[in-house]
Amino acid sequence: MKKNLLVYAALTFFLSTVVFFVSSTRGEESSITNQDLSRGVLPQMVKGVDLKKTYTFAGERIPTENFDVLERLDYELTTNAYRHGKTSINIKRAARYFPIFEPIFKEYGIPDDLKYIAVAESDLSNATSPAGAKGIWQFMSAVGKQYGLEINSEVDERYHLEKATVAAAKHLRSYYRKFNDWTLATAAYNGGIGRISRALDEQRGGKLYDLNLNQETSRYVFRVIAIKEIMEHPSTFGYYLDEDDLYPRMGDYYIIEVNAAIENLADFARDNGISYRQLKQYNPWLRRGKLTNARRKTYEIKIPYQKF
Repeated sequence: MKKNLLVYAALTFFLSTVVFFVSSTRGEESSITNQDLSRGVLPQMVKGVDLKKTYTFAGERIPTENFDVLERLDYELTTNAYRHGKTSINIKRAARYFPIFEPIFKEYGIPDDLKYIAVAESDLSNATSPAGAKGIWQFMSAVGKQYGLEINSEVDERYHLEKATVAAAKHLRSYYRKFNDWTLATAAYNGGIGRISRALDEQRGGKLYDLNLNQETSRYVFRVIAIKEIMEHPSTFGYYLDEDDLYPRMGDYYIIEVNAAIENLADFARDNGISYRQLKQYNPWLRRGKLTNARRKTYEIKIPYQKF
């Protein structure tokens, strides 16, 4: 009996301690301390997104008075706001790439907001999708060739930042000419012109928000809008990066024009005072270790200046 009483007393003490701990931590929003960490408190604050403000994309107001539109936007804002690592890196990369996108888009009459498509497509990296789309703008081979990009085993200009961005601008402009609507043009960048055209016709829709599309394309425009909002107002979403944290532009280089074959790009790099790695970083469109150049085409190869 005495043993049972001791067990009961110990159990009662343990339970009262747990109750005290839980009650004392509820409702607290103070800063996380080392003591909190030792007690297992998760060091983050999860807050809802402000849905009362006015959201716009390409100069058009998002109709958030529609509950369906509001909830779809909320989903993308919330999921992307707490995508911490990728979002931080994208903010850093944007300082390098957006100054290249922006004048090209301006030249072709593309709204500045559409530059965030590249973030949604590739996280501003030379990615390859499971379907075979490549580069920052994620072109399939046929579409890239349609806009004049050279694509073969040695040269793939889907990885040429400036040329691929021009191709993306032309591609988006062609969609706008079809739909006269930038949100529909953005949706078509993901879903294709045929799918969006059929949906508009079959569903008697006039705007993107009227259409019942497949899940990926239905989410796509909202994802681009959410990325735009987060990257334009990072501190609102808890991202604090100093100017020194951002990636600088890779602008400190000169151009060598080549209209002959290069038998070995590693030798070519060494002869120009740089490493093979540096050559590929500045010219990712060179896909192999040589450049046959049977047609004697003139290529512009970037050579970074060496700093000592």
